[in-house]
Amino acid sequence: MDNGKRDLNISEMLQMSYKLWDENKNAWSPMEPQYGKSFILYMIEEIGEAIAIIKKKGEDNVMKDSEVRKHFIEEMGDTLMYFMDVLNRFHISAEEFSNVYIEKFETNMHRDYEKQYENFK
Repeated sequence: MDNGKRDLNISEMLQMSYKLWDENKNAWSPMEPQYGKSFILYMIEEIGEAIAIIKKKGEDNVMKDSEVRKHFIEEMGDTLMYFMDVLNRFHISAEEFSNVYIEKFETNMHRDYEKQYENFK
């Protein structure tokens, strides 16, 4: 794999997820929907590890200390890897996900958050 500057896209990440699973499919659960919930839970666990770094080391260290930053990014990478595993287990294509993501983005761009959350102030 190229160690230079990279900007992965969703299809590449899904392919990498599937390739890693294919290498370990005899020991790992199948790429089927009934295992998706477990992978969402694994993803949440990784988010918790990223949060723990912020809590223990602080935002400044995540931004300025190269070792803390690398560890934080690794945990975020683990989170994203499990996210891709979830998409694969539910057979969600890059195109399907991208379309829904863009639709949600457009909705949010036109949402009046002040009005929506005025009762929560």
